Amino acid sequence: MNTILSFILALTMFSVSGCGAKKDTTENTPTPAPSAQTAVLDVDKSDPVHIKIVLEDGREMKADLYPNIAPISVENFVKLVNEKFYDGMIFHRCIDGFMIQGGGYDKTFYDGNFNQKETASIKGEFKQNGVENNLKHTRGVLSMARTQAPDSATSQFFIMHKDTASLDGQYAAFGELTDGFDVLDEIASGETKDLEGQMTYQGQEYDQTMNDVPANPIVIKTIEIVK
Repeated sequence: MNTILSFILALTMFSVSGCGAKKDTTENTPTPAPSAQTAVLDVDKSDPVHIKIVLEDGREMKADLYPNIAPISVENFVKLVNEKFYDGMIFHRCIDGFMIQGGGYDKTFYDGNFNQKETASIKGEFKQNGVENNLKHTRGVLSMARTQAPDSATSQFFIMHKDTASLDGQYAAFGELTDGFDVLDEIASGETKDLEGQMTYQGQEYDQTMNDVPANPIVIKTIEIVK
């Protein structure tokens, strides 16, 4: 069953108020750490899937997805794209110098609806989960967000704003930007705020505070597969 997912830094899990309980229901990326880049071996970028991310305001980013590196992640992402799952979704967490994250919520998020749009979870394709994946989390790389459970990735993805070697081997990198780095910079460096809302977990509603939320919604109009 798909978990209720969110997006705050690992090791600093959000607190959910209600009946005095705290729930680990976080879809997250770890705290950024200084980059320590090493040589990349066995990274097969052949036969890429080309995509275009079109924002509601007309800005675009293009990327290549690598099925020979992370076949499950790419297949899942392409399936959701073909189903128009991402149309109307937002980038809900943006940290300058780290990454931008989206693919789980629509604009009702800004009305305090913190219930993620659900889809099936997939296997985490990264070294700590027994999968060889040598694509580094460098600037522009796309990777799958997840909870602390290794096989909990669903629809949320993040795009690296800066190199962050601490994510290597812990998250399933599956592609990288080829165009639109200026858009990535604009999104990552934009004004953010904390946002108050509610989420439902096991039939009960909890108050929650979300951090690093863009002050103005950054809406994905559509994601397309392109030739």
